[in-house]
Amino acid sequence: MPTIVLKIDVDTYRGTREGVPNLVRILKQHQANATFLFSLGKDHTGWALRRAFRPGFFKKVSRTSVLEHYGPKTLMYGVFLPSPDIGKECVEEMRATKRAGFECGIHCWDHVVWQDNVRRRGEAWTQKQMDAAYQRYIDIFGAPPKTFGAAGWQMNPHAFAQLDAYGIQYASDSRAMLNPDGSLSHQAAGPYRLSVDQREFQCIQMPTTLPTLDEMLGLEIDGEQISESNIAAAILKLTAEPRNHVFTMHAELEGQKLAPILVELLNGWSEQGYQCISMGQYYANLREQELPSHPLTWAELPGRSGELVALDLK
Repeated sequence: MPTIVLKIDVDTYRGTREGVPNLVRILKQHQANATFLFSLGKDHTGWALRRAFRPGFFKKVSRTSVLEHYGPKTLMYGVFLPSPDIGKECVEEMRATKRAGFECGIHCWDHVVWQDNVRRRGEAWTQKQMDAAYQRYIDIFGAPPKTFGAAGWQMNPHAFAQLDAYGIQYASDSRAMLNPDGSLSHQAAGPYRLSVDQREFQCIQMPTTLPTLDEMLGLEIDGEQISESNIAAAILKLTAEPRNHVFTMHAELEGQKLAPILVELLNGWSEQGYQCISMGQYYANLREQELPSHPLTWAELPGRSGELVALDLK
C-alpha cells in the first residue's frame, strides 16, 4: 500500500493553541496518522516583515492571504505586542497531542530567527538555537526527540551534524527539486542520507515531495488558476500514480481556515488507496534498507520566495 507521510509544521502560538487541537480531531476522525513538529521558543512572527525586501515576498503574501490565515495579532508579535513563549504557554496542547497517539518532534526554537539566519550562521550560533529547542522538548515531553524538521527548509552543515550528535534518526529538512521544465515535481526523491564535504550524515532525510497549500494557492498550473475550490483536486492529481510521498502541512493553515481542504485530501487519498502515516512509521520500514547518498544543494521552488534545501533529481 502506498503511503502519504503527513508532517505538520507548527510555526506560531496561535497555530499551537488552536490549529493543533483541530488537526488532532480531524486526523483521528479519518484514522490518519501524522508527525507534529513544534516551535518551542517565542513567537516572533512580526519580525518576518523584514522579508519584505526579498524577491517574491509580496507576491507570495498577496496570493496566500497571510493576514487572513495568521491573524493581525500574530503578525504583531515581537513588533507591537510581546512575543508569547510557545513552549511555556502551550505545554498542555503539546502533551495532549502526544497523548492522542501522535508522534511529536522539533521544528525549531524561534521560527523567524532560524529561517532568516541559519544558512549563513556558524557552529556556535546553530548549536545554541538547537540546544534550546532540544532541552525545551525534553522539559515538555520527558524524553529526547526522535525527529526534526527544519523551519522553512533552512539548514546549514553544522545543523545537520548536530542532528547526528543528538542521535536523531530521521528528519525532513529538504524538498524535492523541480522537473527539468521547471514545473512542480511529483516524480520526487525518496529517503536518502545527506553528504557534505565527503561526510555522510547518519540521520535519514525524508524530503517533502508534494507542494504545500501556501505554495500552490494563486499559481497557474496547466492553464488553471489554483484556488481553495480546486487545490485539493490539483494535489490529488499529483498523487494519482501510486508512490510514497511526504506532505507538509501547517497548523496555521490546514488546522484552521483551510481545514476543509485537508478533509478533501484525506478522503481523496483514501479513495486512491493511500495510508496516511507518521514519519516514525515510515522510518520503521527504512531502517534495514540501503539508501542513496546525495550532496547538500539549494534551489528555488514555485510559490516560495528564496532558496531552500532541495534534492536535485536532474
